[in-house]
Amino acid sequence: MNFDVFNGDADGILALLQLRLAQHNDTKASDAALITGIKRDVSLVKQIPLSELTPESKVTILDVSMEKNIDALSSVLKTEAEVLYIDHHRAGSIPNVSNLDSHIDLSADTCTALIVDKLLEGQFHLWAITAAYGDNLVSVADQLAKQAELSETEAEQLKELGTLINYNGYGAHTDDLAYHPADLYQALLQYPNPFDCISDSNSPFHVLKAAFDSDFAMASQSEIKHVSEQCLAVLLADEPWSRRISGTYGNHLANQSPDRAHVVLTTIDEDHYLVSLRAPLNNKTGAGEICSQFETGGGRAGAAGINKLPKKDLCKLITTITSFYG
Repeated sequence: MNFDVFNGDADGILALLQLRLAQHNDTKASDAALITGIKRDVSLVKQIPLSELTPESKVTILDVSMEKNIDALSSVLKTEAEVLYIDHHRAGSIPNVSNLDSHIDLSADTCTALIVDKLLEGQFHLWAITAAYGDNLVSVADQLAKQAELSETEAEQLKELGTLINYNGYGAHTDDLAYHPADLYQALLQYPNPFDCISDSNSPFHVLKAAFDSDFAMASQSEIKHVSEQCLAVLLADEPWSRRISGTYGNHLANQSPDRAHVVLTTIDEDHYLVSLRAPLNNKTGAGEICSQFETGGGRAGAAGINKLPKKDLCKLITTITSFYG
């Protein structure tokens, strides 16, 4: 049996979309079982049922940190299944075995879908650009759109689509989302070109846009917990809408003030926050390093998070961020 394991955000979904569009005549690839979840569910490899793997199995793993999945990955590799691993997060020590084909790029200016784009030699380049926008690599995506000779209007359309797909990945659980990420991937699979998705009035684009506009309006009224030259922190309520919009709203704030770090806090319970940190866009370093200092924290240089920050540690987090970027 084959498995496709992918993060439920724009990068993970559109990385897999490109691979499978390129293999549309490969029945074995299209029959792979899908393993995904909310954006923050990064320990996905352990969900692969080892009893279903054989040396003939193909496992594709996209946009989840190898370092955070290394134990589960080692167990998968012992079955002798063929593993393709593509990612841009911290990898740790990469196993040196013949049945692992890894493509890891930790650059702050790339994402998994762009790595796939290079491997496919640009076969579905417009989807890769859409993913880059969704992963908030706006300047990178703008440059790629310009090189692809897209108009400003077309680039804005891809930016909006990427943002909406990424927005759909945020929530405490999949019931918070407009689409389960596996369902969204399958719905998008019918569109070899993202502009076909945008022009189809029945596509996920229009469903997600209506939900996004409503959630964003409420986020714009959120409480500011801290503001300084180095950092802005806002607090969202413990509601499904806030869990959906938190990451995308953080990206919006980062784009508005590219010299400042941004923290979006979402109340989990009486004693804890969910934290999403964006490094300054003009200094995309340190986010993962900062969040890794706190239990349940981690991420990459430009964007990171803490799954359960005690409220009493908020001042420590703000001080750490301010000191790092000061």
